[in-house]
Amino acid sequence: MSSIADTADFSTKTPSMRRWKFGGLFNAGLSWWFVIPALMLYCLIIVYPMLSGTGYAFTNWNGLTPDYSYVGLANFQRMFGDPQALSAISTTLIMAFALVVGKIIVGLLLALALDTEIKSRNFLRMIFFMPVVLTPVIMSFSWKYIFSTTGALNQIIKLLGPASWAQQWLGEPTLALFSVIFVTGWGSVGLAMVIFLAGLQGVPKELIEAAKIDGASSGARLRYIILPLLAPAMTINVVIGLVQGLKFFDQIYVLTGGGPGYATETLSTIIYKTSFQFGEYGYGSATALVFALLVAAIVFAATHVLRRREIPSG
Repeated sequence: MSSIADTADFSTKTPSMRRWKFGGLFNAGLSWWFVIPALMLYCLIIVYPMLSGTGYAFTNWNGLTPDYSYVGLANFQRMFGDPQALSAISTTLIMAFALVVGKIIVGLLLALALDTEIKSRNFLRMIFFMPVVLTPVIMSFSWKYIFSTTGALNQIIKLLGPASWAQQWLGEPTLALFSVIFVTGWGSVGLAMVIFLAGLQGVPKELIEAAKIDGASSGARLRYIILPLLAPAMTINVVIGLVQGLKFFDQIYVLTGGGPGYATETLSTIIYKTSFQFGEYGYGSATALVFALLVAAIVFAATHVLRRREIPSG
């Protein structure tokens, strides 16, 4: 019956409709031919190195000579027994968590402050967003000078108070960790602010006005109206912050090089040093594979939890 119906339906279509249908299929097939070059380039630059790195994680290749041998899980056993690698995992998680919390709080406060009718709001938005467009290396070198023993920060502290208040911002382990987190947060909080500002544009003004008429305080309006409606923007900011925090490298390499000691050593710096400075490409690949799986697991879990808190549109 269905074949007869299909035949009847096909016969009822005009030649122009059939030409349009076949033309659409032809165009859809043609579009794939335009995608193929980009897809091949992506596989060559992204997919192939990833698969090759995964394979080298099970070898003792030094990255220079063509000779290597398979060592099974030895690189992974070495990594999970290495105190420096375990410390790097801990430091990476601390930095990512601190960056996300700092960006969310400061970015949200800036967005709320600049989502008003003040005349200078556009100028202030530009000022706070400007660090986002700076190159991380150049930004880090600037802050390295500011944080140095004779730098601008200590000079200002000495002008305002006793000389003993001056600190070795990049030479003391706790302060070095704080300084690296601060520099990265300073360079990326503008992006969080812009995402929250975009989310605030979707908050109905009628709800805010109705809450004001009903006597709701500013805190109540923020808690029960604005924050729930900002959940999608919160999800985006958390995911971006996690990815940025987990792949810390430029700022650490320029500011501290992973020191003092191993205080600011992260998985990214461990991968770079073992692979390209110590010639242990196989061990570095194993660390990178664990690092990639860690990032994927954390980002997936965070996204899953945050998406469940979002209010469905419509």
